[in-house]
Amino acid sequence: MDRSFLFLLASARPGGNSELLARAAAEQLPAATERRWLDLTRLPLPDFVDTRHAGTPHPEETRGQENNEETLRQATLAATDIVIVSPLYWYSLSSYAKRYLDYWSKWLYTPDPGFKAAMAGRSLWGVTAMAHAEEAVARPVELTLHHSAAYLGMNFGGVLLGNGTRPGQVLDDERALVRAKTFFAREPRPALFSDEGW
Repeated sequence: MDRSFLFLLASARPGGNSELLARAAAEQLPAATERRWLDLTRLPLPDFVDTRHAGTPHPEETRGQENNEETLRQATLAATDIVIVSPLYWYSLSSYAKRYLDYWSKWLYTPDPGFKAAMAGRSLWGVTAMAHAEEAVARPVELTLHHSAAYLGMNFGGVLLGNGTRPGQVLDDERALVRAKTFFAREPRPALFSDEGW
């Protein structure tokens, strides 16, 4: 199966450091590899409302954003590799990234309850820029993505970390740029809750 990468940009700042690092890593993919970039700030989703047990439809104010949801759902299902590109905000993912993942909860049940089975075997990755030099502070991002992948039977490729706060600063992080050269060449491992590495 040919690989198809979906990059989901989840920064409040267009062209931010996380995106620059993700694009540096994506440049190393084979030329024939399909790459799709979607900006979650331009495909806004309403706050997730769990109505599974309420028997009521989603609130009327969400109606205008259903096309965004379907665009993201279809793009997710079409990709073999999903890359969450989010800066470290308060030691976790941005609200845009978290809201997108919240919608996975909905897609498990509707409109097609085959979402979990369809996601099994695909790969989840992360790219994160942060102000801290200590990479341990990004552990919550790694755990969130790893455990989300494990729940759906996905593989996990890890998180590419870079240092940068001011626009473009991550391009001065030589260690991050070296890692970017081989990041997607790594073989993602099956994500398991019992994995001793986690």
